[in-house]
Amino acid sequence: MRISILSPTLANQIAAGEVIERPASVVKELVENAIDAKSTHITVIVEEAGLNKIEVRDNGEGIPSAEVARAFERHATSKIHSDEDLFRIRSLGFRGEALPSIASVSHMTIETAVEGSNGKKMVLIGGEVVEDISSSSRKGTRVVVENIFFNTPARLKYLKTLQTELAHITDIVNRLALAHPTISFHLIHDGNHLIKTPGNGETRQAIAGIYGVDAGKKMRTIQNTNLNFSVAGFVSLPELTRASKRYITLIVNGRYINNFLLRNAVVKGYGSKLMVGRYPVAVVKIDMDPLLLDVNVHPTKQEIRISDEKELARLVEEAVSKAISPTRRIPNALENITSGQSQHNKNTYHQENIRFIENNELTDQNKLNYFKENRKDELDTTVDESKASILVNKNNEEDHQKQDTSLSEQGELTKRSEKIHDNENTLAIVDRLMENKAKKTDGEKPFPRLDYIGQMHGTYLIAQNEEGLFFIDQHAAQERIKYEYYRSTIAEEGTVLQELLTPIVLDYPVNDALVIKEYKVTLEEAGIFLEDFGQNSFLMRAHPSWFKHGQEEDTVKEMIDFLLEKQELSLAKFKEATAIMMSCKRSIKANHYLSDLEARALLEELKQTKNPYNCPHGRPVIVHFSTIDMEKMFKRIQDPH
Repeated sequence: MRISILSPTLANQIAAGEVIERPASVVKELVENAIDAKSTHITVIVEEAGLNKIEVRDNGEGIPSAEVARAFERHATSKIHSDEDLFRIRSLGFRGEALPSIASVSHMTIETAVEGSNGKKMVLIGGEVVEDISSSSRKGTRVVVENIFFNTPARLKYLKTLQTELAHITDIVNRLALAHPTISFHLIHDGNHLIKTPGNGETRQAIAGIYGVDAGKKMRTIQNTNLNFSVAGFVSLPELTRASKRYITLIVNGRYINNFLLRNAVVKGYGSKLMVGRYPVAVVKIDMDPLLLDVNVHPTKQEIRISDEKELARLVEEAVSKAISPTRRIPNALENITSGQSQHNKNTYHQENIRFIENNELTDQNKLNYFKENRKDELDTTVDESKASILVNKNNEEDHQKQDTSLSEQGELTKRSEKIHDNENTLAIVDRLMENKAKKTDGEKPFPRLDYIGQMHGTYLIAQNEEGLFFIDQHAAQERIKYEYYRSTIAEEGTVLQELLTPIVLDYPVNDALVIKEYKVTLEEAGIFLEDFGQNSFLMRAHPSWFKHGQEEDTVKEMIDFLLEKQELSLAKFKEATAIMMSCKRSIKANHYLSDLEARALLEELKQTKNPYNCPHGRPVIVHFSTIDMEKMFKRIQDPH
């Protein structure tokens, strides 16, 4: 086997494969160089998402004319000069690979000058210098990168759409702007101004410029220190959440990083204040002695090693907990007027059905309709004991007769519900309706008949039949029910729209807005029609008819968040994933106590599903202890008596 030395050009192209993955990588390296040059204004201009042109201008220190050519040699750097400097890195760049790597796979032009002297202009194609002249450049540096990957076309096939590549660029600029609020960042794409931050040192204003003014208002400061670390920044109130952790920005000594443990620490700081599957918006800045940090473990320098990482995670979690714990936000009445009307309608609906029962006016079909409505509207919200007793309550009649006539509305409803003559009679009606339901088709083993016994810990329903004992996970059961409901309604009614009296305005960061625009067709085929409303905002004037009243904005936000998280979904997969997501979020959770009637109705609804045995995620809905299993456990199967 012959051993040879790679040529400088080929070595740079190989290095570019590690450092320059896409146009956003070029933007990152050039902007970080501008930051290291102590710039206060950085402008990024891109054309065709960077595939045609990337230009970065800064007002930093510049490069002396005599040293510009040296900057394009491998491992040429102004950041470190000895092995000791390697352990005290405070700059963003230090390896000296960025400029030669970028130049080796593009057409590059650089103009730079230091204060008080003539500038230099160099043009390179594929890493080879084709022009080297003096110029009258202003102080600072201007770098233009064109025709990226022109000599490595295999790299181009791994790039995504223009919108996706531009979203990556805006995300990089967003992170750097949050990490360096004292610098004014300006991003322009094809003449459109996408990002502009003030550079006044106020992180909250930078957050508002990226995520919107409302988001800026809902941020809370965090602060915590010990002997080794200093933690500061902003975290959102629990009401401002996103569907993924990528809105948590971690900055260590001015460098944006990815770190699983620290991101989890931010989430843990919220305790139980976050809904399942929702994550906060956060900007967490950490300062530490560079000796405790190793940034030289990954070519992109976004993954680092931190000494005593668990202690730092504890410090971050504690800082977030301190900021969030005292929050006691009273909801604005105007914001909840719709939900209030919805609740009023529910109470009116219950009163009418109680009147029917009292007067024996409720037919079997009306009862069945009531159970269906109860499944749709009641089981996915928290039902307190007084509401549950509206349907069935057998033991407290005498106590309620002694109560004062000035009961609250819920109390009055409870009192009236006691007039249902006998709980057993009511449940018998339900049982009869269950028996009259259509059974499974031929060739399929029917779902077993279950006699409901009770509920354990507000989480599991217990039932029995001649075959033994059954435990049903109530959340998984309703997930299955709602999944099949949403799957059919999204497919059948996805394009049937309901007009809104007042359009809903949706605001997103630039990078998310670009992705939304890219997937507009997918959203429209799912019944979500969005109109551009400014640079990063959208208007929704109508919604699919299957959206639940009062939850239109939350539902469309959840669908868009899911699309932003997954991306690259076909329409069929998007509808399927939406049905799964909606069924999970709209189903009853653990520690939710059901009345006997609600539990029996849930079991009957489960029986009618196509697959009552697994939730949409594949988890089991029901487990079975056979009579033989029970006898074995109690050693009765060997008992001669």
